[in-house]
Amino acid sequence: MKETMTRREALRNLGLAAGTLLVARSASAAVAPAAMPHVAANDPTAIALGYHEDGKKVDTKAFANFKPEQKCSNCLQSKGKDGDAWLGCNLFPGKMVAAGGWCKVYVKKP
Repeated sequence: MKETMTRREALRNLGLAAGTLLVARSASAAVAPAAMPHVAANDPTAIALGYHEDGKKVDTKAFANFKPEQKCSNCLQSKGKDGDAWLGCNLFPGKMVAAGGWCKVYVKKP
């Protein structure tokens, strides 16, 4: 049995390991957002923040600071691309919010 490894073998193995890690990381990043659950209406955090999946259904008497142009897709807390129907949100880690949704912690993106 061979106990030492040549420099060429070590570099080849290092390259293979690095390539494998890159492929595994990019594959998991591409799958992760789609696999995340949506925020439920009965979620305790959603209730506390007044989250509405449809911003058009916000009770303006109960939430006086609501404006029709405010939605999750243009909120500073959202994490996603323009045109996505569901987005990640800093306020709901591991869950997705509706792009047309709203909560009382809304802050417009700069």
